[in-house]
Amino acid sequence: MAESGRAHQTVIKKYANRRLYHTGTSTYVTLEDLATMVQNGEDFIVYDARSGDDITRSVLTQIIFEQENKAGDDNLLPVAFLRQLIRFYGDSMRTMVPSFLEFSMANFAKDQDGLREKLAQSFGPSAFQQAVQEQVRANMTFFGDAMKMFTGGFGPPAPPATPPATPPAPVTGGGDLDELKKQMAEMQARLDSLARK
Repeated sequence: MAESGRAHQTVIKKYANRRLYHTGTSTYVTLEDLATMVQNGEDFIVYDARSGDDITRSVLTQIIFEQENKAGDDNLLPVAFLRQLIRFYGDSMRTMVPSFLEFSMANFAKDQDGLREKLAQSFGPSAFQQAVQEQVRANMTFFGDAMKMFTGGFGPPAPPATPPATPPAPVTGGGDLDELKKQMAEMQARLDSLARK
């Protein structure tokens, strides 16, 4: 049932009784088990056992929903981000959102270990979370500005800007933060050149 490009992925089948069956281990698994697989870097695809449809996206969304519900005060997705994301559904520029989010997350994941270590050494554990929140705010502002540039300012109104928390002091010799700034500048330059065409 796996496609040729997905032959290396573990196949999970979801039955009508909502049970998930791991075909590799011949056992039933839970959403929590699938979350652990994702965190361990194990790739899987989920098929509806009756129709054969690929339902991986909806299952991953369920995992995020469950994780957010049990996170308490440590939620990963800020309310402002969720509202902005909902606003993009039905927007003419929605096709750009997945690429932007994938690009942002891939770059963040690539540099997270080095960034975490530098911030922890310089400021303590809470500084990392604060720096991440600031970066997310900057990314969303940048993306909102890019959308306005392409749509000529039309579309749903942006939410009022919330004043940013006090930014952490600059990291001396912080190559990771400098690299993030450089990547954002390069992306802005590319968007500017597209807008001029």
